[in-house]
Amino acid sequence: MHSICFEIGPLTIRWYGVFMALGFTGGLLNWIWLGRRRGHDTQFCSDLMFWVMVSGIVGARLAYVLENWSEYASDPITILRIDQGGLIFYGGFVLAGAAIVYFAKKKREPVMPLFDFVITSVPLAHALGRIGCFLNGCCFGRCTSLPIGVHFPKPSAPFWEHIKNGVIEKTATVSAAVHPVQLYESAYNFMIYIVLILIYRRTKRVGIVSAVYLMLYSLGRFTLEFFRGDRGERVAVGELSIGQFVSIPIFLLGFGLFLFLVLGRKWHGAGSGDNPSLDA
Repeated sequence: MHSICFEIGPLTIRWYGVFMALGFTGGLLNWIWLGRRRGHDTQFCSDLMFWVMVSGIVGARLAYVLENWSEYASDPITILRIDQGGLIFYGGFVLAGAAIVYFAKKKREPVMPLFDFVITSVPLAHALGRIGCFLNGCCFGRCTSLPIGVHFPKPSAPFWEHIKNGVIEKTATVSAAVHPVQLYESAYNFMIYIVLILIYRRTKRVGIVSAVYLMLYSLGRFTLEFFRGDRGERVAVGELSIGQFVSIPIFLLGFGLFLFLVLGRKWHGAGSGDNPSLDA
């Protein structure tokens, strides 16, 4: 794995940035595809992507910087170097959610159907982004003796983590074998994307897509955190990481919303849960 895609003079293009861009592009194309059936034209989708992209990156970066402030305190300008990695998904998810509410009010769109529409692209973009994490070497996994284990080269985060902890000798050229947890999460997100698309295209019940996503992603994130090897770099409480603690209320929120909808409760007062006027 190598973090650099190519170099042109002083300009360095990293795989992390490339796959982040691919993630947002894939999300936009997905919205344009689904939007044709829902009355959302390309301009609507592009405007929506602008708000989601900017708020998502700012929120994710802010959360990462706060959790790893010791790395940035001495050189704050590096906070801007998001091309080198360093985003926390839940931070971006929260701030992007606030931006979606604002966008919905601005466009006079019902909020919950817009959330369902937006959510369909989230796991697709996230899956592509995690491939960038893998190539960059961030968010790396625990050491493993399984054949699926991968070695990262000398300049990578897992290599220096293993040197610091005495896992490998200082003369080593690669890290110890670790779980490719970034690829585990990427594959899991691709699976969630397929599930959400099937649900979105087959149901008119508002909120189901969002509820299913909240449950599936938080459950997967909680589980995959046990395979992460970068816990020494992040805030943790006991045996659980902050990501795992956040996953618990996220799952409960999704599960509660799912029960609320399945039991026939209705958004916006009277009418059935399948009220077509609430469709995205």
